[in-house]
Amino acid sequence: MDRPIKRRCCRVNKGSSQLITKVRVRDITVGGDRLAVAAGPCVLESYEGAYAIAEEMKKLCGEFGFGYIFKASFDKANRTSIASYRGPGIEEGLEWLKEIRKKLDVPVVTDMHEPWQAEKLAEAVDLIQIPAFLCRQTDLLVAASRTGKPLNIKKAQFMAPEDMRSVVSKCREAGNEQIILCERGTAFGYHELSVDYRSFPVMRSLGFPVMFDATHSVQKPGGQGDRSGGDRSFVLSLIRAAVAVGIDALFMEVHPDPDSAMCDGPNMVPLHSMREVLRQTSEIDRIVKEKIGFASLDWTGEW
Repeated sequence: MDRPIKRRCCRVNKGSSQLITKVRVRDITVGGDRLAVAAGPCVLESYEGAYAIAEEMKKLCGEFGFGYIFKASFDKANRTSIASYRGPGIEEGLEWLKEIRKKLDVPVVTDMHEPWQAEKLAEAVDLIQIPAFLCRQTDLLVAASRTGKPLNIKKAQFMAPEDMRSVVSKCREAGNEQIILCERGTAFGYHELSVDYRSFPVMRSLGFPVMFDATHSVQKPGGQGDRSGGDRSFVLSLIRAAVAVGIDALFMEVHPDPDSAMCDGPNMVPLHSMREVLRQTSEIDRIVKEKIGFASLDWTGEW
């Protein structure tokens, strides 16, 4: 039986009586007054390339007052084809991430695929991410939880948002309450994903902050035969809608030249477009945070 969710934190958003646990990712509070942004390439292609993206994104997020978390995968273990590039691997990849973390003084998030990776990731990153396909894997959740690191858990494409309650329960039983729940699209037939915006207030009602993965939400899984496709033209529209509903963090994959990227190019945002994406995000987020508050499920009882 699920334990009652502890109400240990203060009210954070005007216009909503909902209380959530604030998650600390080093010096960034996810679930506080500022939107957090996790952004970077899909997979580590080179140290120099990753560093350049992180440096630019840190500058842009600082301009708009967003807390910045660098994201990149050291291994994309779920590529469509066995011949596709997966990344530099855990040893070299984590060294790159540690260097970027140290030199740019930014927190870092990366994926964890197997329980044995927990200890290595805990030494190198500030936020451990559980991929959507793996979010029901009990051993993986328990191992990640026991590191004591905050977790970003992506909702599987086949799961209802309310079913994340069981995922949360596994982490809490393992001693971890620093949890972010991430929406990344829901399967809508073959090769298509759709974003159900009801998932944001539903998952937030579980007592934890929510993140929106805007770029994977426009992915077309397996849509190009031996690889996944996507349509980045919809990314900004989805971001604007999600921020208007109310989110605590935004996740995006960015690249200087997405069409030449080694993974997920069709759904990544060009780095040169990010300033305008963040500007529009900031304008909407400011209205939500300062004037109207997050949309909640109990809104009819608030007025």
